[in-house]
Amino acid sequence: MEEIETRLARRLSQLRTERGWSLDELAKRSGVSRASLSRIENGDVSPTASVLSKLCVAFGVTLSRLMQMVEDDFTPLVRRQDQEIWTDPETGYRRRLVSPTSRNLAGEVLEVEIDPYTRIEYGGSPRDGLEHHLVMLDGMLSLTVDGKRHELGAGDCLRYQLRGGNVFETPSTSGARYHLFIVE
Repeated sequence: MEEIETRLARRLSQLRTERGWSLDELAKRSGVSRASLSRIENGDVSPTASVLSKLCVAFGVTLSRLMQMVEDDFTPLVRRQDQEIWTDPETGYRRRLVSPTSRNLAGEVLEVEIDPYTRIEYGGSPRDGLEHHLVMLDGMLSLTVDGKRHELGAGDCLRYQLRGGNVFETPSTSGARYHLFIVE
């Protein structure tokens, strides 16, 4: 786990440097404090899903594409034991990269687990119209997209194009586990 966090810190620093941005400039563009950005780039702290979302919007890349930038090269077969898992230190949200992005493929698949009574809010989309297909495997989830709330249970599929922020919420009685198919 530490290895991916180190690579993520290094890649975030590279993205900022490639754009010629100072920490202050990235702070303005992302809404993340300069101090937090410095601690993240130095590997002192692991960024939360919310912070990564803000940084992805600022850089104009999806979270999955960012993670692909720090993960190993493309392989056709991805065994479960080899799939990268990232856990949000703030909410406990767990993200398994089932089918990583690649320069040769247009989509990816994530398996996400959210504990009961959890709320995760993303303020924006890294790219307007990003196509998502969310397939519920277990549990219950309320997902608000474009101001419309959707109640999902096991077996349900919500298809949408991401144009702005969204909110994921689980009830106190149930967490959620789902696959998210993202088409770039």
